[in-house]
Amino acid sequence: MLPLRLLAISAFLLTTSVRADEPSLEITADTVLDPTKVYGPIIIKASNITIDGRGAEVVGSTTGNPKGFKGVGIFAKGVSKVTLKNVKAKGWETGLRIEDGKFWTVENCDFSDNFHDPEFGWGEQGRRGGIVLERVQGSTLRKNKANRVWDACVLVDSDSNKIVQNDFSHTSNTCLKLWHSSDNLVGKNNLSYGLRIKTGEVHARDSTCVLIESGSNENRFSDNDCTHGGDGIFIRVLNGWVSTGNAFTKNDVSYANNNGFEAWSPRNTYIENKANHCSYGFWLGASDKTLLLRNEASYNGDPKGFHNSPHLPNNGHAGIVFMFGPSSHTRIYNNTCVGNNGAGIAVLGDQGTKGAKWKAFHWVLEGNTLADNRWGIYARYADWIDLVGNTFRNNTAADFDKDASVTNVSEYPGGKPPRTMINRSVTAADTPIARKVGDRVWIPSTLDQSDDAKPEAVRWDLGDGTISTEPHVAHVFREAGFYRVGMTVNNGRSASLDWRDLYIVDDLPEIGTDGDLARWSWNDEQSKVIFTEDSRAYLAGHHSIRAEVRPYSGGRVNFVYSAPQDSLISSKGKTSLIFWIRSQNGNVTGWQGPNPVVTLLGPDGKSRKFTPKGDLLAQPAYNEGREGWTRIVVPLKADAAWEVVGDEVETIKSISIGLDSWGNDPLTVWIDGMGLR
Repeated sequence: MLPLRLLAISAFLLTTSVRADEPSLEITADTVLDPTKVYGPIIIKASNITIDGRGAEVVGSTTGNPKGFKGVGIFAKGVSKVTLKNVKAKGWETGLRIEDGKFWTVENCDFSDNFHDPEFGWGEQGRRGGIVLERVQGSTLRKNKANRVWDACVLVDSDSNKIVQNDFSHTSNTCLKLWHSSDNLVGKNNLSYGLRIKTGEVHARDSTCVLIESGSNENRFSDNDCTHGGDGIFIRVLNGWVSTGNAFTKNDVSYANNNGFEAWSPRNTYIENKANHCSYGFWLGASDKTLLLRNEASYNGDPKGFHNSPHLPNNGHAGIVFMFGPSSHTRIYNNTCVGNNGAGIAVLGDQGTKGAKWKAFHWVLEGNTLADNRWGIYARYADWIDLVGNTFRNNTAADFDKDASVTNVSEYPGGKPPRTMINRSVTAADTPIARKVGDRVWIPSTLDQSDDAKPEAVRWDLGDGTISTEPHVAHVFREAGFYRVGMTVNNGRSASLDWRDLYIVDDLPEIGTDGDLARWSWNDEQSKVIFTEDSRAYLAGHHSIRAEVRPYSGGRVNFVYSAPQDSLISSKGKTSLIFWIRSQNGNVTGWQGPNPVVTLLGPDGKSRKFTPKGDLLAQPAYNEGREGWTRIVVPLKADAAWEVVGDEVETIKSISIGLDSWGNDPLTVWIDGMGLR
């Protein structure tokens, strides 16, 4: 506690209007700041040092609208093993900004009252506010504050950090934001009131307590207060770059204006969280391979509370809902869904096409308590659902409301669970496998055969209409493409499921994608492309061609394979060009279609351009294509799906594959299995 005399001095200094023009203080050694002094900007320029602010303040502007604040209070670039503690930075566009550092410790600091814009509408407004970390690894933020800011804490390309016991609440955009940041631990923080809303406004614009996007994987969130947000925790996928493997345990996301959890990414896990009194507790569209275990999702959609965007019949909401995106291989165990204004759990395929585009596919719902809702479970356009030992009570319309669009439902009462649960049934399920058309594909299971867990029923769906009840399967796939393979096992008391993403590639000689790296180039002068052979991400042959575009102009960049002069490519008698493609698009708004645009060039200068009537990257044929591979079949003559312009090219000198995004680096593309059929 400062003496009263020093407090008075500090109060006097804070009445000055602008501190941003103060000379910057460059720190190159261990430093203790003077708590009686108000500092201008600080630049940390050395590693292996400790800076103790002892409560000193680093002040920019002290008057005016916070959305006009400029500059960075404390800045560091390229330094590591720094401890920063007990300092306050306010009145800046960003309180603390660290770039390209490792093993920092930031503790007991206050970065409140920096850039703040509660009146901003919809959209993006940069990374600014309390703390911004770019390319920071292995660091710890502990017991800091950042309130009344735009973003309290932002991680960009930052991995293996610990964010613990901080107060990052009351922000106008996000309390915590992750962009391409993985393997971070986020625990016991106050991340509440990430909220930007006007009185009487229905939606909370883009605000959320936690925002996770663009390849932010394997993060662990536990025991955080994420209540009273626009959303509580939001996994956003605007560009097709999903975030997977994140584990959410014992977080409270209740009282969200919109959704407690909102996610559009596969393979994330939700255990023992609270998502009560929101418009929806869990909104999990396009969240394949999801596990929900022992969560609360109750009292959502209450007309006297938050009840925005009713999408179920009669202005209904839900505790847990999967809709507006596929939901394959979903496991929902031992959750409590009580008193929701609509469904406890809603299982919905594509309503616009009545399930033709996708169905909610391959679910186990076991041991859930579904009471005092309108419907316990509400299902439409769904296939292959196992219901085991759920408790239904006082649901006013129905315990399980389904119609003829819901198929292959198995219901059994459950009971005492086995001593050993049935193990995951398919080895290495998260790793796709690839085989050629006509190959015999062997898919073994790893079933627990102990007496207490021995399964009584096994069911496989191999994705081509083949159903098997054998423990292991061997199958020949006759058509190239993607196959969604699933398996469910049960012993009458408990059930488990697993999956395998399977790619069947064409049995064709490869053109350019196996051993021809030196023959790839690009033709966008404002971009630079580095081509490599990738032996980890491939489907055919021994590797794929990986193209990393950095810098990227933002226009259409063309990847060009040029055949050897003495070995030009004949298309005579061929009907289509085939290749597989996958991508990571770093731009938040995704693709600018149509994509891909393919051009064949002959040695005589003739060319033929093929343009899809749609964007095959922004809207892949199956949800797994967002992170996996998409098979592109280009007809050599026009058809209903492709527009063809130019002369027929029977002898091909080069093949160009053109993609167009909106301009952020990096853009990474993989091409494999290219050939003529």
